[in-house]
Parts: sequence; C-alpha cells; structure tokens
Amino acid sequence: MTDQFDWNLVRSFLAITRTGSMTAAAKRLKIDYSTLSRRITALETSLGAQLFDRRTSGSSLTEAGERLLVMAEQMDQLATSATQSIGNTKLEAAGAVRVGTPDGFGTKFLAARLGELSQRHPDLTIELVAMPREFSLSRREADIAISLAQPSEGRLHSRKLTDYELGLYASQQYVRDNPPITTTADVPSHRFISYIDDLIYAPELEYAHFVSPDLQPAIKSSNLVAQLHSTIAGAGLCVLPCFIAQAEPTLVRVLPSFRLIRTFWLLLHSDLRNTARVRVTADFIAEQVSKAQALFLPEP
Repeated sequence: MTDQFDWNLVRSFLAITRTGSMTAAAKRLKIDYSTLSRRITALETSLGAQLFDRRTSGSSLTEAGERLLVMAEQMDQLATSATQSIGNTKLEAAGAVRVGTPDGFGTKFLAARLGELSQRHPDLTIELVAMPREFSLSRREADIAISLAQPSEGRLHSRKLTDYELGLYASQQYVRDNPPITTTADVPSHRFISYIDDLIYAPELEYAHFVSPDLQPAIKSSNLVAQLHSTIAGAGLCVLPCFIAQAEPTLVRVLPSFRLIRTFWLLLHSDLRNTARVRVTADFIAEQVSKAQALFLPEP
C-alpha cells in the first residue's frame, strides 16, 4: 500500500459490497458511475491487486477483495466508534443492510415493522430476504440472519430473540365439514399440510412426527406462507406458528394441548456486528420482537 492510499477509495469499495452493484453504489455515494469506476481502479492500483472479478453477469469479490473487505469493515467500525466517543454524536446508520429471515418471520412479522426503522434512519436502505433457507454470513449472503438454531462454527455472534409456540390449526369451514378431532390419534384420518421432506432446510421444521408417527401429509410445500394459505382455504390441518396463525380470523386451533416450542436466533458476523447500519438494525429487530412477546408465546 502506498503513502497515497485514500480512505475515500475504501468507502467506495464498501459501498459496492454493501449495495451489491456499481450502479447502486454510485447512487448511494451521489457520484456518477464513471467516477466510482475510476476510484476502484485507483484503489486496485494503490494496493497492487484486483478486487473484483468483473463478468457480464455481474461482479464478485476476488480473494484479495474478500481480505480487504474484512479490514475495510474494521476501519469503518473504528471510524464510527471514534465519531461516537470523541464527537459524542448519536449513532447514525447509512448504506444498505441485508436481513435474511425464514419466510414466515420475515413476511408475517418483520416486513410490517420496517417502516419505523426506515423513518428512524432515512439514509439506511433495508433489504429483507424472506426465504425458506439458511443464510451464510461468511459468504456475505446477508449482514444479519434470523436462524432457528445457534451456529456451531464460524466467526459469528448469536443472540437469542425469542422462543415461539406452534400449534395445530385448521379453517373454521374445515372443522365444520369434517369428523371431530379430539386426540392426536384422530389426525392421520384428516388431510394434513406439511413441508416437502427433502426440502426441509432445518431439522427444527420437522413437525409431522410430533403430531403422529402415522401421519401422511396430503399437501406439501417448502414455503410456510404457502402452507398457511392452503390451511386458510380449508385444504387440511397444519402445524403453524401461533404468531402467524392467530392473526388469521378464519383459522381455529385444533387440540390446544398440542404445542411445540422453537427458537429464533439473531446472527451477526463478528466483523460487522458493531458497524452502525448492522447494529441499529439488529437492535431494532430485537426491540420489536421483545415488544411482541405475547404474539410469540401466547397465554394458554
């Protein structure tokens, strides 16, 4: 690295990695595309290494780029900490933060609350990826991930958000039109909605055998929201999170004594956990979940 190394060039590099593209980064930095391109070329020249593998399908970080990203995040974190402690200023978040969540949590809980976070931090761009999958923070698939389990390895920081309850639900119409369900022994004779076995991305989602070992689901989907809508439409019984099912006026809980408890964990990469955009978003999610404890763990 030469004595002409410029922190502003690193900020430009970070903007690209955080927004996912040169075009979005240029817009975020309020400069034109060609200026940003020149900055990255200058940074690569200063370091003597190529940082991006540029292809027609898009750009990805090279090995050198991945190494710089770790150090650049640390530099940004240090600059933020210095501003707060020396300047005694309020934490301000800017840039893009990507949150990867299970489809049900992201779609049915978090999405409706992100407007408040955006109002608090107008310069923050929130990217919500709500999909039935795990997210790799080490591969930068997300800055924050909501998981059903604590990580067993990697440079990750985990924080318990909440336990949540699941129950057995059906539509009011289905209950009226079908034989009564008084015990779990009655369930196998009913249509059941569940996950596709080989597409279950986390063992915590394997519910069917807890209901009955003889259960043969009639309808399967990899997507919890799809299962929810099938249940609302009267297609059968389904194990659903209470915080989702109780918001649907046409659903009723079947066999209230049947309950499962699972846990949501908030995961952060250790290199990013103290950057402003990640910290304020993570704290906001934890705050919103804490306020909604009655949804996640309803009273019997």
